[in-house]
Amino acid sequence: MSASLATVAYIGAIILFIMSLGGLSNPETARRGNFLGMAGMALAVFATVLGPRVTAAGIPWIVGALVVGGGIGLYAAKKVQMTQMPELVALMHSLVGLAACLVGFASYVDTSTVFPTPVEKTIHEVEIYIGILIGAVTFSGSIIAFGKLSGRIGGKPLLLPGRHLMNLAGLLVVAYFGYVFLQSHDVNAGMLPLLVMTVIALLFGIHMVMAIGGADMPVVVSMLNSYSGWAAAATGFMLSNDLLIVTGALVGSSGAILSYIMCRAMNRNFFSVIAGGFGGGAPAPAAAGGAAQPAGEVVPVSAAETAELLKESKSVIIVPGYGMAVAQAQHTVFEITKLLRDKGVNVRFGIHPVAGRMPGHMNVLLAEAKVPYDIVLEMDEINEDFPTTDVTIVIGANDIVNPAAQDDPTSPIAGMPVLEVWKAKTSIVMKRSMASGYAGVDNPLFYKENNRMLFGDAKKMLDEVLVALRA
Repeated sequence: MSASLATVAYIGAIILFIMSLGGLSNPETARRGNFLGMAGMALAVFATVLGPRVTAAGIPWIVGALVVGGGIGLYAAKKVQMTQMPELVALMHSLVGLAACLVGFASYVDTSTVFPTPVEKTIHEVEIYIGILIGAVTFSGSIIAFGKLSGRIGGKPLLLPGRHLMNLAGLLVVAYFGYVFLQSHDVNAGMLPLLVMTVIALLFGIHMVMAIGGADMPVVVSMLNSYSGWAAAATGFMLSNDLLIVTGALVGSSGAILSYIMCRAMNRNFFSVIAGGFGGGAPAPAAAGGAAQPAGEVVPVSAAETAELLKESKSVIIVPGYGMAVAQAQHTVFEITKLLRDKGVNVRFGIHPVAGRMPGHMNVLLAEAKVPYDIVLEMDEINEDFPTTDVTIVIGANDIVNPAAQDDPTSPIAGMPVLEVWKAKTSIVMKRSMASGYAGVDNPLFYKENNRMLFGDAKKMLDEVLVALRA
């Protein structure tokens, strides 16, 4: 394939990627968006393998890598549960960062490239240095995020004394060794500062994510998504590949925008998330003048009583959380929804932007269970409807329905936008126990007069509710 034809193929792939992002912005077009993205990637790989840069001797190696990588991808697609998607996404981000590091080192030790001027050589080395820096932070940070999301590492933030000064010192050292790297006259002299920077970047990625609490993990996932995009763009600059540059910029910018949206949904700013320290630990007893302790009495309810409340309702809002994902109860939820709608009950779903462990987690689960898209509403669309709702059912969510965010200015989540489920005539919260949520904050909702607690495994309890409704 000639260089001009490969360029045309790259342009086609870029257009498909942009159309894919447009399709993914709406649940009804998400499947088409996925198909367009896969088509764009297939076209990009095809044009690269058959392009002028790949020799005939290299094709068997590339095909072998495609077979191995594709096999692993197919296996993961079949075996990974929907509840494991957040950690899988984090793991995929780590691979992008690792690839950027490996490409950077390979590009630096490659002496076959001849630069017409010293300026072009310097620019190339700056690209290598920055690409490896971003890639290393993305790789190690994503590995820690994978550990936290999968439960292998505790969600409690690790707050080292003087951690901000440590980060600043690391940044200054990276800048100094960057200067030393650019002044190096050969590969051997430049390898030491490059390795020192890589180690510092790896340690920074570990430290950064370890300091972030469980409540901020959805933001971390989208943030690492952005980092992986910029790492891919840096790789594109190193390889002089326009497609990688554009694709990386698309992923990086969209991930940054999503991180901003997530931060707004939690009333947090990006720098406070990076500073870490919010969520993941057991709530400490309130000191004098501290956050108010929940007051009232917890009223348990049975599955049969829940079914009776639903039968007598005209309007129901269901708020899913991570507990629904863990119990894999989305299909039973759909059956209950279908049964109630057949009886004339207006059933809708309220989705908080940070519900679950990653952006869109609940939307994906409900779509998998074939819940109609038009009754799945975002927080801003449905919050004003709670006062006119007969019953709200909260399935395994906690922090996103916590009234302390509005009522208690001393609460760690004060100011965070939440779904106002307590304003309904009756709210029912489904939980295994009275334990606090992922942010480690007590929830006064459990003690409100119009709230009922349905304790037990979400799938088991919802199955009993479904049986009672059918009876």
